[in-house]
Amino acid sequence: MDILFLACLVILGIWAVQKNVSRAERTAARVERKLDLVLQHLDLHEEIPDKDAIVALVREGRTVQAIKAYREATGAGLLEAKQAVDRLT
Repeated sequence: MDILFLACLVILGIWAVQKNVSRAERTAARVERKLDLVLQHLDLHEEIPDKDAIVALVREGRTVQAIKAYREATGAGLLEAKQAVDRLT
């Protein structure tokens, strides 16, 4: 009986943590969208480290390597990096 009780507590704890993480991710995404709108309104552009090297890779048709370089330079996720590299073309 004690093991069943502990298992239920663990499951409830995991569920609560997962719910909070999901909420935090949604909040972060909303804040990022707002920040993007502000930057766009002010006509400001994010500085990309090693942008020249990434653009050179794109021009050479080495899109996968450009995405990898973008991710390494900025810490972006795969989708964000692909979208950014696509905008460079």
